[in-house]
Amino acid sequence: MRDLPLSTRTVVVMLLLLLLVQAVGFVIVRATVESQARQAIAGNLQVGERVWLRLLEQNADRLRQASSVLAADFGFRSAVGTGDKATIQSALQNSGSRIGAAVTALLDPGAQALVASGTADGGMADEALLRVGADLARDRGRNRIARINRVPYQFVMVPVRAPAIIGWVLMGFPIDQALADDLFRLSSVHVAVLSGTEAQRLGMVVSTLSGHEPELAEVSRSMAPDVVLGRDTYVVRHVELDTSGGVVRTVLMRSVVDAVEPYVQLQLLLALVAAGGVVLFAAGSGLVMRRVTQPLKTLTEATTALQQGNYAADLGNMARGDEVGQLARGFDRMRTSLAEQRREILQLAYWDRLTGLPNRERFREALVHAIEDSRGSAKPLAVITLNVDRFKHVNDVLGYAFGDELLKAVAERLKQQVYREGDLVARLGGDEFAILLSRTDAQGAVMLTERVARAFELPLAFDEQTVDLSASMGVACWPGDADEPDLLMSRSEIAMHAAKSKTAGVLLYSPSLDSASTQTLSLLTDLRHALQHNELRLFLQPKLDTASERVVAAEALVRWQHPQRGLVPPLQFIPFAEQTGFVRQLTLWMFEEAARHWAALQPAQGLLRIAINLSTRDLLDQDFPLRLAALLRQYGVLSSGFCLEITESAIMDDPQRAEATLNKLAAQGFKLSIDDFGTGYSSLAYLKRLPVNELKIDKSFVMGMEADESDAKIVRSTIDLAHNLGLSVVAEGVENAAVLGLLRELGCDEVQGYFVSKPLPAVEFNGWRARWESRAA
Repeated sequence: MRDLPLSTRTVVVMLLLLLLVQAVGFVIVRATVESQARQAIAGNLQVGERVWLRLLEQNADRLRQASSVLAADFGFRSAVGTGDKATIQSALQNSGSRIGAAVTALLDPGAQALVASGTADGGMADEALLRVGADLARDRGRNRIARINRVPYQFVMVPVRAPAIIGWVLMGFPIDQALADDLFRLSSVHVAVLSGTEAQRLGMVVSTLSGHEPELAEVSRSMAPDVVLGRDTYVVRHVELDTSGGVVRTVLMRSVVDAVEPYVQLQLLLALVAAGGVVLFAAGSGLVMRRVTQPLKTLTEATTALQQGNYAADLGNMARGDEVGQLARGFDRMRTSLAEQRREILQLAYWDRLTGLPNRERFREALVHAIEDSRGSAKPLAVITLNVDRFKHVNDVLGYAFGDELLKAVAERLKQQVYREGDLVARLGGDEFAILLSRTDAQGAVMLTERVARAFELPLAFDEQTVDLSASMGVACWPGDADEPDLLMSRSEIAMHAAKSKTAGVLLYSPSLDSASTQTLSLLTDLRHALQHNELRLFLQPKLDTASERVVAAEALVRWQHPQRGLVPPLQFIPFAEQTGFVRQLTLWMFEEAARHWAALQPAQGLLRIAINLSTRDLLDQDFPLRLAALLRQYGVLSSGFCLEITESAIMDDPQRAEATLNKLAAQGFKLSIDDFGTGYSSLAYLKRLPVNELKIDKSFVMGMEADESDAKIVRSTIDLAHNLGLSVVAEGVENAAVLGLLRELGCDEVQGYFVSKPLPAVEFNGWRARWESRAA
């Protein structure tokens, strides 16, 4: 070497250095590629698992929607109610065939007996269907995998309500080859589904890798992380599915050879670059040496970036026409391909395809991050859940295409109203949307709901059809209403459903809306204790005959004498009792107390009627008339001594069942009265059909009739209407003698109000009546 020229020694040294660098680069790239390939496979399998579970969930959603449509069908519910098995069988088969469900069945309300099955496969085991039905009845709303005749099926079950649960519709799809092929097409992940009665005895059901059933069964039983199939090694991820009656396990696989395949060409290109470098350095060009080594360093860094999930890594100058340029372009094609696959998978997992909005999972992740960020700054945030009113009716009347356009229009109008950085609009599913407002309290959230309501005032026009938009919204705020994201979303939905049921437009969450909250559970316990320990008190408010001012009736009211809180106002517990169904016990308690006091309250001459208020739940209870009849017999009183008051809204919740109950009560001899008449939504057609004897004008009209001519006209018209229909009229809210005089002139039959008397304890009623009659005399 010493005898060689300096240039030669330089070239030799540079060539040796180049060879050394190429060798090191080759080793690094090879090791990095191998490591990245395995990590990429692990990531792909993890994403594949989410896509697999999402596919199952989409199937479950399709089943659930079809089951809900069938369960809500009036004819089907009628057939269930009458036990018409032929109609039930036909409806199950038709509904199942429309969506391709392999299993359709109807179970009884307790999910204990198979009423009818629309399954084409007569070999389905009834015991298996009943077991699935029992599991789903406990889970309430989830879907479940079950083995039937050794084949795994995905089941959902929805209740048939009328409005109580009268049965369960059960539908199921087999987990078949088409579903496995869908996963492979979406994520390039192979899948095998195995099932058996226990984990150590699994048999193959479907697989995207045919011809390897024994090896796959063995790897599933052993839960091995890798499996060799032929000359290829596959990385394995095991997914256990929640199953009734056995074990169903999914094996997700990705080929190591396929993952490394794109990099083989790169290694060949690296060898070519090395050869080119030797030639260039042989010519004595240090510049060429630098131009060769620099791209290699860039590609190595890009490989590391790709390994870390950075798909936007800079690959340098790809315009070069040499081997290094080809290598860079090959890396870039690989990078963009992986980035596109990842984007498509994330799009499926986190975005709604119809509206382009984030979906529930994406919204939940954003809410989790927002809460974490807000914990340090103590800044509030709000979640608004929005449900489009009458959306099902639009779908039924105008079709699903119009319904889709309506949802897209709702999404667009919401995006126009929510524009601050950090805020988010999402579609949770169906016609339900959610809004995340960072750095916003309840007042700010309500202001946004007002803007949204105004934005919805513009009708939607599509294909010469026009639809008015409106929505029900619920608001829940962090940290006041909930500290955890799932609970915050749940309580926002509770407020939304309450707003929808009350047609209130917007409601803020409060514990009184949530029958599962700690406060309301405590209140329910206290109410039960009050009923059992005689803490409730019967109060009576007198009613006068308008012409003679003689006491002819009294309205029964309940008061709660709490041992610590004193006399609890009705508004603090009656609405909760109606929400939870406890109002039925309160109604029976009031009727029994009134029956017990009835004889002692009767005047020397004439009859004193006692009016009892009924709730919606009372009217929907078909056994309610029998319970009242039993109390009448127990205390030896007549039904003619009672008037049962029903609000218009209570009747309209389920007009057919309410009318049936009212007919039974009328047949027993009870006088029936429509309470708060004029504030509800009933029609004259219903009023004409119902067996009512009396209308009770709401106090809001009576109290304002002295000063407001419109209220006076409403009262006059109501009295004339009632008398023309052969009904008597009671006016509540009489606060002074002038109003009493006006009502007497209009021919109102009876009045009540604070001018006559405030509600009195039942034991003080006779004393008050004696004083009133002596004053009148």
